[in-house]
Amino acid sequence: MMQLEPTLQKFRLESFRKGQKGILESVVAGHDTLAVMPTGGGKSLCYQLPALVLNKLVIVISPLIALMEDQVRALRELGIPAGCLHSGQKVDAKRDVFQSIRRGGAYILYLSPERVQKPGFAEWIKTQDVGLFAIDEAHCVSQWGPDFRPDYHKLDLLRSLKPETPILALTASATPIVLEDVVRSLGLRDPHRHVRGFYRPNLFYQVVVTESDDDKVAMVKAAVRKAPEGRVLIYCGTRQGVETLASELGGEFEGVGFYHAGLTAGERTEAQQKLDRRETRILCATNAFGMGIDYPDVRVVIHFQMPANVESFYQEMGRAGRDGKMSLCLLLYAKKDKGLQSFFIQRSTAEPRVISSKWRALDAIVAFAEGGDCRHAGILTYFRDAERITACGHCDSCAPQSEWVVQPPPKVFNPLARIRRSKKKAPLDLKSESLVDKKAELRAEILREWRKSYAKENDIAPFIVFSNKTMIDLANRDPETLSDLIEVYGFGPTKVESMGADILAELAKLR
Repeated sequence: MMQLEPTLQKFRLESFRKGQKGILESVVAGHDTLAVMPTGGGKSLCYQLPALVLNKLVIVISPLIALMEDQVRALRELGIPAGCLHSGQKVDAKRDVFQSIRRGGAYILYLSPERVQKPGFAEWIKTQDVGLFAIDEAHCVSQWGPDFRPDYHKLDLLRSLKPETPILALTASATPIVLEDVVRSLGLRDPHRHVRGFYRPNLFYQVVVTESDDDKVAMVKAAVRKAPEGRVLIYCGTRQGVETLASELGGEFEGVGFYHAGLTAGERTEAQQKLDRRETRILCATNAFGMGIDYPDVRVVIHFQMPANVESFYQEMGRAGRDGKMSLCLLLYAKKDKGLQSFFIQRSTAEPRVISSKWRALDAIVAFAEGGDCRHAGILTYFRDAERITACGHCDSCAPQSEWVVQPPPKVFNPLARIRRSKKKAPLDLKSESLVDKKAELRAEILREWRKSYAKENDIAPFIVFSNKTMIDLANRDPETLSDLIEVYGFGPTKVESMGADILAELAKLR
C-alpha cells in the first residue's frame, strides 16, 4: 500500500479526518468505492490526493461551476495541477487545461455531468491515462434521491469508455435505497463501502412544534439573539416566505439578506458575495442556496418550514459549525408544513415509483419532527452510519435544560417539550395534556420500549417505526383490533400489516 501521509503534507494538513484514510486506501488500491461523508467532512481530499499518489489524471464530476472554480483555485494555490472545463470559459483557458494534461502526470480535472455527454468527449477520454473517476454529489445519480439530475443518470458512460478505471462515488447524504441505485446506475463493481461521519458532536439539534408563522418568527428572533456573532442561515419553503421573513428580521437585526431561485443570476451572486464579505450576517433562503458553500462560522441554521426529507434536513443543518465550535440547528415544525411538501409532491411529474419514494421520505421527516428520542442517534441509524450512539447529550431530547435550547416565548406552546427524556432512566415526561390517565402513561412506556427494541432489531431509527405523536395516540386509544389501529394517527395499512399484531400484543399485557 502506498504511503498516504507524506502526500497529505502537500495539502498543508497534519492528519486525516475520520473515515478519509479508509476511503483513500480503497481508491489508490484500484477498487470501486462508495463513500458517504457528511457535509464538511472532507470529501474533496478523497479524490484530490489520489491524483498525486497515482501521478495520473483524475476526473471529477461536479454539479456546480462555482464549486469547480473554487476548488481549482485552492489547489493551484497549493501548487497542485488542476483545472476545469465549462461553458463559461474563454478558449484560451480551455487550451491551457488541455496543454497541462498533455504534459502527463498528476492533474485534477473538473467537469460537469453535461460535458461528459458532449460530442468528442468519448474519443478524447479513451486516449487518456485516467487514474480515477470521482462522482461528487453522487446521490444526484439516483431517481430515488431528492436532487436527481438526468445527466448524472447517464454517467455509466464512464464505465463503458474506461472499464478498468476505478470509480469513486461520493455524497454527503443518501439512504440505503439511494446508495443501491447509485451502485447500479454507475456500474460499480463490488464497491468498497464507507458510510460514516454523520455524527457532529458540536451541533445542538432542537425541534419546536408551532401553531402559526407568528410563533415561528418569535422563535427565529430568539435563536438569532443567542448567536450575536457568526453567520445565520434560515431556510424557508417558498420564495415569498423568504422575502417576508427577511423583511421582518430586517426591522430588528442588521445585515439581513435573502436568496432564492426567483432572483436573477446577478442578484443571486450579489447576495452570496455579501454573505462572503460579511455585509450580510443573516441570510433567508430557499434550498436553492447552499450546495458547495463552506463557511466556517455558521453558528445557527434554522428551518422555518420542515424540509422535504431527512436528507435535505441533514445536508442543510450540516452547514453549521464547520469550524468545530458549538452551533445551533433549529427545526420549526407546523402541521401545514406537511401540506406544503405534499403540494410539491403532487405537482411532480416523476414516475409513480419516484413519487411513492417522495411520500415515504416525507413521512420519515414528519416522524423525525414529531419524535422524542435522541436526535443524533436517529440520524446515525437512518443513514446506517458505522458509528452508533444511544444518547448524544446535545439535543433537545437528551439535554432539555441545555443553555443551547431556544426557549419559546410564553405564547408558543411546544407539545414536544412534554415528552422529553431525562438523562438517567429516560422515562417519558408525561403530562395530562398528552396522555389521558395513568394507564395511558403505562401503555406509552411499554410502547416506547417496544419501539426501541423493534428499531434495534431492524436497524432503523425509532422515529421510522412511529413518532411520539403516534405513540401517545396509541396509548390513549388502547386499540384492541387491527381495525382499531387504522384510526390511530400515523397508521396505515402497511404499518398495520407489518407491526400491528405485535403492538396489540404489547398493549394486551396491561389488560
